[in-house]
Order: sequence, then structure tokens, then C-alpha cells
Amino acid sequence: MASTSSRGQRKGFTRKGFTGRLYSALNQRGILTFMDDRELEKGRSIRPELLAAIEDSRYAIVIFSVNYASSSWCLDELVKIIQCMKDMGQQVLPVFYHADPSDVRHQRGWFELKWKPQVDVEVREHEEVYGQNEDRLTAWRDALTEVASLSGWDSKNYSNSTKLIEEIVNHILKKSVYKSSSVDKGFIGMDSRVDDLIGNYICPQLCGVRFIGIHGMQGIGKTTLARAIHDQICQDFDRTCFLSNVREMSQNNGLVSLQEKLLSRILMAKIENIDNEYTRAAMIERRLCRIKVLVVIDDVDRLTQLEKLVGSRNWFGRGSRIIITTTDFQLLKAHDVGATYKANGLNFDEALQLLSLKAFKKCPPPEDYLHLCYDIIGYAQGLPLALVVLGSFLFGRSADKWASAIDRLKNTPEKRIIEVLRISFDGLDEKDQEIFQHIACFYKGKDKDRVTQILDYCQLDPVIGLDVLAGRSLIIISNNELSMHDLLQELGWEIVCEQSPKEPGKPRRLWSHEDINNVLKKNKVRV
Repeated sequence: MASTSSRGQRKGFTRKGFTGRLYSALNQRGILTFMDDRELEKGRSIRPELLAAIEDSRYAIVIFSVNYASSSWCLDELVKIIQCMKDMGQQVLPVFYHADPSDVRHQRGWFELKWKPQVDVEVREHEEVYGQNEDRLTAWRDALTEVASLSGWDSKNYSNSTKLIEEIVNHILKKSVYKSSSVDKGFIGMDSRVDDLIGNYICPQLCGVRFIGIHGMQGIGKTTLARAIHDQICQDFDRTCFLSNVREMSQNNGLVSLQEKLLSRILMAKIENIDNEYTRAAMIERRLCRIKVLVVIDDVDRLTQLEKLVGSRNWFGRGSRIIITTTDFQLLKAHDVGATYKANGLNFDEALQLLSLKAFKKCPPPEDYLHLCYDIIGYAQGLPLALVVLGSFLFGRSADKWASAIDRLKNTPEKRIIEVLRISFDGLDEKDQEIFQHIACFYKGKDKDRVTQILDYCQLDPVIGLDVLAGRSLIIISNNELSMHDLLQELGWEIVCEQSPKEPGKPRRLWSHEDINNVLKKNKVRV
């Protein structure tokens, strides 16, 4: 959030002129902005709602016009802003609109804090204030001196106010939007990953059109990463569009609705009366080929989605970047996406920070909860989804409740996590589902060649099947060994148990020692 402090329109007052235009420009670019109300100034003290708005803002834009110092109310507001800068780390951005920064710094000319008949009659109020409270006058002078020493903008350096407004808005977007996303929303571990992707994959210095794919298992943070990148670089493009949940939206509403959304957001106009996806695909190519765009296609699971939304590089203007997130690496290869990035889980320190923020709303966690946090981190194995779900569930609970929840997790995985992970499994064909369950129950950590022989005997076509599972991040093949995330293994167990949850002799697979023992002792196994 940004807040603006200024004066009105008359004699250099800016509220309905420059400040009003800046306020509109910030809001149009999606920056929540608060502008002080002229009506509030009729009282001598700052109202609580304005104080709260100043305190909640990440940035405070102070606009100095020649009559700024004629208002004791504005000067009190400035003192509050400087206090927030020192106490809360708020960034203060001064704009000198037809006002000399040196005059502000040294309180000369229009900023001399004493009664001058030629200035607005409101200045006479200062004379009364000065006599009543010398400390208040000192605070005003200190605030003016301090803010005038900060880096900001001087209107005399710009040919027109439109260019000045554009530069201020771009500065706020570049410096604040990504930080707000990563810090305020708990997007832990994004800095290094975003820097890596921007520097080595997105390569903004290159003029051509570039497609970038981010792939990895469900819940690993692909969408979060794509959102953080979008927020950091969006100001460098003519238009942007973030299409979320493409898989789900395509299933529910069809591709035509997604094409309409893409066109509407890029062209900033309502698109209608186009009845099929082929016509709209042609329209995307025809209308966007000269626009430098940033488009994020999130959670893709079908090649046709890419073909109809972001068909090829010549659909977009020079310098455009198309970011695609998916669990299926093969989709990226099939669409000729040259730059592909595998999203990995959080390291231990990042996992501890994320869990602590969700469970305690602060970091680090209390000392007496540390060992419990370690257990949760071990269970989640770097999966952000698991840490967020479990941390939110454990928020406000006592240590013994934590211990009880951890014991339960060992036997029954958290349902919401499993439901999200299951999305990838449900997209497999029947043979690949069979292979996944076999690995989860029996072959995790086993030699790939040996497992291939066994599965081939079962007529499951394991050569292509293992490749599909690895491409969708459901298994990992490293040093010829098969592996998978523990939570994916639990997903496999859960699916097997669903076949007959109360009769362990009925499922086609038995891997639990306890179930095997019970079945054999009770002679209930079915052949």
C-alpha cells in the first residue's frame, strides 16, 4: 500500500491535479493507494483512520508544492510519516512539484515556518501554534529537513507531469510489488529462485520472444514462483496477463473462456461474439503480435491448452515472455519450450521459516516447539503445500496437541495435502496408475532395471510408463534408482487402501507388515 500527502489545487495545491492523477495511475496498476482527504484537514488533529493508513503503508509519497508548509495539518502528517519511517521501516518518497528541494531542506522561501501575510491566510494559524508549542515547530523543521534529504523526484527535471507520474509508478511497482508478495504473503525462499529464473531463463535483456517452463510436483510452489516473477517484472511490459488454474478452468468452462480472458486483459477491452477456440486463437495471433506482453499460463495439463492460448513465438511482439507452469515436463517438450526450470522444495532453514510464520505468525518459533517443528519439517520434506497446511492447522494449539497431530500424521496423511497431490495421479492412464502404485508399495529405492523387468512381466509397458511418471514429477530416477517424495508414497498407499479400507485381504497389494501379518494369521488372503 502507498499513501500520498499533498495540498489541494489552488496556488500550487495539487490534490485535484498532479496528486489526483498520480493516485489514479497507482490504482490502475493495482497498487492499493490511500490519499488524505481534504475534509479531514478541517480539524486540527489527524484522525485515527488516517494515522492507521499511514502506519499500514509500505511507501509514503510526500508531494511538496509551494503551499505545503502553509498547513499545520500537513506538517503534523509529515512528522507522523517520518516517525513510521524510523520505527517501522516505511519508505518515504518525496516529490518536489514546482518546489525547490533546497528550500524544503533549509525552510526558506515558501517553506519558512513563520507568518507571512503574502501567503495563504491559513499560515496565520501557525503563529498561534508556535506560541503554544515550540516542540511542535521543532518537529516540523526536523521532518522537513530529513525528508528533503531523501532520494525523490524534482518536477523541473521532467518535460511534463505525465512522464514524472509514469516514473513514480514504475518505481513503486519495481520496488514494492514483489517484496509485498514474498514477505507479506509468506512466500519463503523466493529471492534466490526468482533471481535465478530471471537472470538465466527469462533473460529480459534479450529482444526476442521467449517461452519459459516451470515444472515440478503438485504443491512444490510453481504457481507461487510464477506469481513472484510476474510481480517483479510486470512493469517492463506493455501488457500482462496471469491465467490461473488453466487445467481446472479448461475443464469447467472450456478453452474459449480462457482465450476471452487473455484477450480482454491484454487488449483492455471486452471480447465477445467469437464462438470457437480456433477463431479466437487466430485473433490472439493477429492482435497481440505487435505488443510486448508478459503472459503466465498456470497449471497446464493438455497440449491443446498451449496450442490455443500461446501457440508460437510469432503470436507475440518483440521482447515478450510466456511463462508456463505444469507438472508434466513432456508438455513443455512437445510445445518446444526451450527454457525449462525444475521447481524444487524448500531447504531446512526455509521450511522452518515458512512453518513458523504459519504456525506462530513470527520467526523463529518458540524454543519449546523447536523439536516439534523439526518433526513436521521431516514429514513435509520441503513441500511448501504441506508446511502451509500443517502450520495453519497447528496455529494456536498447545505443544501436546502438536505431538498428537504428528502421531496421527504417521498413520493418516493430512487429507487436503493428499487431495492436491492426487490431481497428478488422476491424470494418468490406467497402466501408469498401476506402475505408480507398485512403486509406492514395493519398489521405492529399488534398481530401475530390475523393476522394469518385473513390471514388463506384468504387461504394464514400464519403459514409457516410468518416463511419464518422471516427467510428471511423481517419481525421481537418479543413479538408476527409483525414488519418490514420502507424501507421494502415502498418496499411493491411500489409493490402494481405498479399494477396501476395512478388509486388508481384498486389495491387490499388501505392503504393511501389520496388514500382512493379520491377513496371513486369519487366512484371509485372496489369490
